[in-house]
Amino acid sequence: MKEIGTFEQWLEIKVNEPQLVLFVKTENCSVCEGLYPQVDALRSDYTIPFFKVNIAKVPEMAGQLSLFTAPVVLLFHEGREMSRFARFVQMEELKYRLDELMERREGHE
Repeated sequence: MKEIGTFEQWLEIKVNEPQLVLFVKTENCSVCEGLYPQVDALRSDYTIPFFKVNIAKVPEMAGQLSLFTAPVVLLFHEGREMSRFARFVQMEELKYRLDELMERREGHE
């Protein structure tokens, strides 16, 4: 999973990637550490790019994306947030939404 290090990098990614998954974590977050490997494992099943950000290192993103907790998994399509999963993520629901995102992608290719 590629790491986002600056707000400017995030803005560039959001413009250049038609679809993406964003995993948001913070410092000293045991739930984040437990969820990350599960979300990261999904990369092998989907062609959508996956990114991660430590919100403590890029705090501008917290305000811009209205993030009040961590972890958060966000799905974007054409620069717009399509789904948001916060704190305790239901993996089956996340997979369902990723499948929907893939269908949208295939509909535009």
